[in-house]
Amino acid sequence: MSSKKPGLFITVEGTEGVGKTSNMNFIRESLEAHGIEVVCTREPGGTPLAEELRELLLAKREEKVDETAELLMMFAARSQHLQSLIIPSLMRGAWVLCDRFTDATYAYQGGGRGLSMQKIEQLESLVQGQLQPDATFVLDVDVELGLERASKRSEADRFESEKVEFFERVRACYLSRAEQDPKRFFVINAGQELGAVQQDIAKQLKLLLP
Repeated sequence: MSSKKPGLFITVEGTEGVGKTSNMNFIRESLEAHGIEVVCTREPGGTPLAEELRELLLAKREEKVDETAELLMMFAARSQHLQSLIIPSLMRGAWVLCDRFTDATYAYQGGGRGLSMQKIEQLESLVQGQLQPDATFVLDVDVELGLERASKRSEADRFESEKVEFFERVRACYLSRAEQDPKRFFVINAGQELGAVQQDIAKQLKLLLP
């Protein structure tokens, strides 16, 4: 058994067009500059099987996707991701930096779709046990601005094609969760210039460094 302290689990959350990719890179580079091994991953996805489930979840299709089926696929991908990548990486002392995790399920399937939060909690307990992120950065931006940014990036997937009202509910859920657990969540104003966003992230990262 290694005597190395298990690594920290950091997640980055937010609605569409908040700049997760560029800020994930900034966090990774900042941690690596302190000699920390960082494993970058994403949800849904992160392993070959979980990435296949991601493709199924994001693809536009004529058949209406049942909301419970969507929820179960999210947690199926998460279970594989945890057991194959996240937990082994943390146990060897690496820090895991993940683009979305279970807070996204509460926000998108709970807030956005209106699914029962209790059902999500039950699946969270089944798949994760007591495991939670050590810190979660919520990149927050006005929904319409975020969607405008996202539309310039690539063709919209099945989730990005939802109406503005859907994303307003998603954003409200993220902010509500952050308010309920201020020790874990860091809400960052992602509507600022990128340099200002990253200054705010850097301030919070300092609190996590050994």
